[in-house]
Parts: sequence; structure tokens; C-alpha cells
Amino acid sequence: MDRGPLPAGRRCPLRWRAGNGDARRTARRGGGAIGALASEEPRVILFSPRGRRLDQDLVADLAREPRLLLVAGRYEGVDERFAALTEAEEVSVGDYVLSGGEIPAMVVVDAVARLIPGAVGDSESVVDESFVTGLLEHAHYTRPPVFRGREVPPVLLSGNHEAVRQFRREQSVELTRSRRPDLFRAFAGERDAARKSNPDTKEKPS
Repeated sequence: MDRGPLPAGRRCPLRWRAGNGDARRTARRGGGAIGALASEEPRVILFSPRGRRLDQDLVADLAREPRLLLVAGRYEGVDERFAALTEAEEVSVGDYVLSGGEIPAMVVVDAVARLIPGAVGDSESVVDESFVTGLLEHAHYTRPPVFRGREVPPVLLSGNHEAVRQFRREQSVELTRSRRPDLFRAFAGERDAARKSNPDTKEKPS
């Protein structure tokens, strides 16, 4: 676990010390922690239903940190005093109930790792994924060109890179509009705001 672009290790919260306080005396049994180990003052993330909802913006923010300590409580979480002593930042991965924070920790590790240089073979691939641009990603097609009567859109076989880019952009917009209207409203709002602040800027069609 100490090799590659995202070295990681484990620490138990019972041994965590913050300033002059000692969380070891008060931390709840059954807790666990996993995170990258590289500096003395990690950014402490505590998984909790009352925390900020995890999204791609937060993932990108976490990826810029030199060190993270992900605290995975169990059942009822961790003692409130531990959270206060460590100044933990509470994060939620969604509105549903899990038995502990181990799976949310895995979600964060996987999402953050993708943004670490060298973790993904094609660094450009992480730029066009869902949520990065505010839109869902376009549909993907592979071989064969015809499968059970369904054809790959001809533009994708045309060799015209600009036409392909535009087709995929239009697909992303339409998929977001129909499947995630909440995302589309945010995207449309940002787009309109950008147009108002730069009325003379010529925008590529979408």
C-alpha cells in the first residue's frame, strides 16, 4: 500500500492526538481510519449523514491535499468529542444508511485516486467524465457497428473529430436534461451567467 501515486495506510482513531487533547481516552470502540500518510497535519474527514454531500468539486479539493485521514466509524459513528478534538470535516456520501464508514472511505479513495497524476493511463479521460463539466457523460459505443439491429451513430464512424465532439456534447446536454434535471438547471444557470458577464464572447454551440 506504500507504492504508486496514492500511498495509503491505516491508523486507529484511539491513538489520534490533537493539540494537548488525547482522543484515545474518549474515542468510541470499533472505529477505524484509512488514508494517505505523508505529513504531520492531515485533513481529517469523518463520514457522517449530517456532513457535506460528496460531489466532484469536493473530490477535486481532496485530491489537492498532501495527506488525508479518513475516519470510518461503526454503527452510531464516533464520540462527538473525538470529532471536536480532531476538527474533523464531516462528509456524507448520500441519503441512505450504512453499517459503517468503510464503504464511504473506499468511495473517496477511488474518486480521489483517479485525479492523482499517474493513477489513470489516459489523463484526458478524467476531464470528460460525468459531473466534471457539470453534465452527464455522453453514451459510449464499441464493436460491432450493428448489434441486434441497433447501429452505432454514423457520425462516430465518420472520422470527423469536430463532428464527433459536437455530437457527444449534444448528447451530454440532452442526457443531463432528461435524466438529471437538477444538474441541468445548475449547468444552464452557470451558462447563462457566463453569457451575461461576457456578452461579446462567442460560445461554441451546445
